[in-house]
Amino acid sequence: MTPLTVLMVCVGNICRSPMAERLLDRAVRDRLPEGPGTLVRAVRDRLPGEPGTLVRCVSAGTDGWHEGDEMNPPAARQVRTRGGSADGFVARRLRGADVDAADLVLAATADQHDYVVSLRPAAASRTFVLGEFGRLLGAVDVAALPAAAPEPESVRARGVALVAAVDRIRAGHPSLASDDLDDPWGRGDQTFQRVADEIEGTTVPFAALLVP
Repeated sequence: MTPLTVLMVCVGNICRSPMAERLLDRAVRDRLPEGPGTLVRAVRDRLPGEPGTLVRCVSAGTDGWHEGDEMNPPAARQVRTRGGSADGFVARRLRGADVDAADLVLAATADQHDYVVSLRPAAASRTFVLGEFGRLLGAVDVAALPAAAPEPESVRARGVALVAAVDRIRAGHPSLASDDLDDPWGRGDQTFQRVADEIEGTTVPFAALLVP
């Protein structure tokens, strides 16, 4: 079974969306207990993006300016400082097939959210601004979600139900201006640190709900 697929979107796919991709991956792995010879240990030991992970975290940019580039160095530093991996990352441009394959799309800003929805209108119910999704997570009735287990099938079922629950809570209301992530490109490490903190404000509680 295909694992839960989460697509992160920003403009160039070298700063915000790569940080979100790799920090969500790290947050999910942090939820897994140690234990040699177990499924969860095998999942922990895989590199980001390898088959068999509980959550498939990917990212793309609405523009192709940096296609083929590595993650921006200050973004990669934030990922590594927080226990994630920047290895093997290559920027790419968003395509409709990426949206089609995603169970959840998290955009850095409302503009990128609108771009995704214009590209694939059918994805509107599973597309959010990242900060918006994190803000609404706290209102989810966790008891109504499918049972949790550190297995791809269980995590995907719980994740799909969680996305649907957040969409119901959103009830068609637009995101807030405060939900947007600032673009840190060309700015100092302090800005990258703040943006990474905001990303983790969504990815960490999301992972905690996926894998309690």
